[in-house]
Amino acid sequence: MSFKRVLIANRGEIALRILRALREMEIEVAIIHGREDRLSLPVRLSDVAVPIYRDNPLDSYLDVEAVVEAAKNISADAVHPGYGFLAENANFVRRLEEEGITFIGPSADVITLLGDKIEARAAMEAAGLPVAKGSSEPVSDAEVASTLADEIGYPVIIKAAAGGGGIGMQIVTSADQFESALKLCQSRARSAFGDERVFVEKYIEGAQHVEFQVLGDGKDAIHFGERFCSIQRRHQKLVEEGPWLSDEKRSEIGDLVCRGAEAVGYKGLATFEFLRDAHGEFYFLEVNPRVQVEHTVTELITGHNLVQMGIRIAEGGNLPLSQDEIVWKGHAIQCRLNAEDPRQFIPSPGRLWDCHFPAGYGIRVDTHAHIGYDMPGCFDSLLAKLLTWGHTREEAIARMRSALDETILVGVDNLVPLHRRIMDEKDFLSRDITIQYIEMHEDLLG
Repeated sequence: MSFKRVLIANRGEIALRILRALREMEIEVAIIHGREDRLSLPVRLSDVAVPIYRDNPLDSYLDVEAVVEAAKNISADAVHPGYGFLAENANFVRRLEEEGITFIGPSADVITLLGDKIEARAAMEAAGLPVAKGSSEPVSDAEVASTLADEIGYPVIIKAAAGGGGIGMQIVTSADQFESALKLCQSRARSAFGDERVFVEKYIEGAQHVEFQVLGDGKDAIHFGERFCSIQRRHQKLVEEGPWLSDEKRSEIGDLVCRGAEAVGYKGLATFEFLRDAHGEFYFLEVNPRVQVEHTVTELITGHNLVQMGIRIAEGGNLPLSQDEIVWKGHAIQCRLNAEDPRQFIPSPGRLWDCHFPAGYGIRVDTHAHIGYDMPGCFDSLLAKLLTWGHTREEAIARMRSALDETILVGVDNLVPLHRRIMDEKDFLSRDITIQYIEMHEDLLG
């Protein structure tokens, strides 16, 4: 089956990225949009635009029935969710399945499984992936949690079973902290996810964040290597790069993530996330069952269009490559140019009075921004993704310095100054980076 028309259920840079992939495949592009995005580039460039206006701007992209109805009304063959919004909503996928519309991504059952951190952890452990010591079921009693922590060893971390984005996580270093930490974590989980279930896991100190890009066709899976994503604020990534591991370790972990994807019958693009401790040991964190913000890094170092591959799989195709056909060339770095105060990371909405991005050899910019663009304050603050490629990491860094110096964004605070300082920082240059990098280098905030 070949798609004739695909509805993009998203906005911003990822909507534009998907639009370009569909255009190259000669597939007609449709898109939903809220009132705030009616003049955005993805909407203006699409073949069909369907307004869904709600008083709460987020609801324009979160109303399951409205999006399904939009797909039906325009006779869309499929829906691409991008990331965020409905990308991991199993009910949305089921509604599309009921209407005979293809969801470009995994099945509702797989999304449900992977969205439950306890169940996902158990499934991946059964498939042979390494997991940190922790509870195999929800924990609701402070005394039980404390006993478990004594067995695991402090520090431990309490996590929301339905969580994501660092919401509802609490680090506990002693038994007397459990009562308050457990209640706080449950409350935040209930408020954010409508599910107060939490579990306890060993906290990995001095950890690095490493993730693997995977593509599955429902039976088999291949991987496209790793990305290093340890420079973060509020558990959200700021800088991503790759490759990072030795060929041997890449092959070892790559085999494991493919095994994990095959064990659940995964179909489409997925990212397997890990923490690596100071001794180099890996611990499974979660699976993101969708295209990842930083998929662009992998595209630069492998030369493969991952978004198009995910669409072909959804059309019913098999894996387009064997594992042996995937090679990694050079090094790529991505800086997320968020519209935020570079000192306190407070969102900075407003109009871009001037806007210029770099170009040239080894440079890629994914953005929906332009002169006159009104950056809304109601959505994620990501304005652009700036990437550079080089034959070596040093060359990619040098190119990033130059690219950041050429970037002009007038009208909103942004993270360009922070990224520029990171590119000169000695620990970054020497690869001495953990997930506490920003907290340990507060001088970079200016």
